[in-house]
Amino acid sequence: MKKILLLAFLFLFTNTHFAQQSQLSSQAEISVLTVGPGSSLNDAFGHSAFRIKDVNKDIDVVYGYGEYDFDAPNFYLKFAQGKLNYLINKTEFNRFYQIYKYYDRGIKEQLLNLSQSEKQKLYDYLIDNYKPENRRYLYEFFFDNCATKIKDVTNVTLNNTITFNKPRGFKDSTFRTLIQNNLNRNSWGSLGIDLALGSVIDRQATPEQHMFLPENIYRFFEHATIESYNKPLVKSNRVLYVKKDIPQTSNFLLSPLFILSIISLLIIYTTCKDYTKSKRSKWLDVILFILTGLIGILILLLWFATDHTGTHQNYNLLWAFALNVLFAHQLLKTKASRWFIKYLKFLIILLSLLTLHWIIGVQVFAIGLTPLLIALFIRYIFLIKYYGKL
Repeated sequence: MKKILLLAFLFLFTNTHFAQQSQLSSQAEISVLTVGPGSSLNDAFGHSAFRIKDVNKDIDVVYGYGEYDFDAPNFYLKFAQGKLNYLINKTEFNRFYQIYKYYDRGIKEQLLNLSQSEKQKLYDYLIDNYKPENRRYLYEFFFDNCATKIKDVTNVTLNNTITFNKPRGFKDSTFRTLIQNNLNRNSWGSLGIDLALGSVIDRQATPEQHMFLPENIYRFFEHATIESYNKPLVKSNRVLYVKKDIPQTSNFLLSPLFILSIISLLIIYTTCKDYTKSKRSKWLDVILFILTGLIGILILLLWFATDHTGTHQNYNLLWAFALNVLFAHQLLKTKASRWFIKYLKFLIILLSLLTLHWIIGVQVFAIGLTPLLIALFIRYIFLIKYYGKL
């Protein structure tokens, strides 16, 4: 009986102590931190997090929703499939600040205009969310990421009474435009995004959907109001760290537009040479069919074999046609079958449809691909004429 009473006392004491520790004082502040973009593709869009500061309780921590779950089984496979869980993480503010200062990424802070009960509710939500059984969430780049979580948690705290007004200089944009505004269009990262993501991201995003980007969380929060109190969501803001004004340099000679232009010129040069000599470079045709076919298979897998919503309806398949892999062996023959000549004409029709899709805005394609698409068109025309003479 004494043991039971002792255990009950310890349990009650532990819970009471934890409740006291998590109870914020009247001096507590909750703010949203916005971190600027980094130098690599994975941090090119910035980061958002909550800061909980209470000098009376010696609390100054940051909660963010951008941590990978490296312990997840089949990590890389789940990442590719769009089934990877991300984690909410907790960091001491000083460590958080020093990390982003070291990587020279700007930090801005917005102090939220919350009542004491709202501060406590938000803090309790984060504490509960940080528990091992609650930390994981299924990441989705456009609708469930480190920035949208800030919006959603703040909305839950205020019972969905936030009105997000359009910030100054707001422009309606597609999801692709919002992404590419943060990138150099003539970069391999930009080309990879335009290659992997389909026409679904070429639709116009609603104003609130703009907040999948941390910088737009900052802009929209700055102009948001709380309906129930008719007061601004943000009480004040300040800059914690200013990024050094170091100009970003890029080497055009290593850019996709330059390299793919060189490759395309080689394809066109070889085609002209073949036309002049009435011969055909089989190795070039086999390489082109295998490469475009493999890229097409990858696009199909991203579309149908993953949970990534942004990879659907990808019309890059009009130039990277997956069946090219199966028919590449036809190019080793001296004389082509009639059906294969019709297949080559079909590939030209697909390239024409791609151009139409681009012109009318169904899907925007990577600028760096332009010379390659021209080269493929010329090569297919040559093959049809070459086989037609045999």
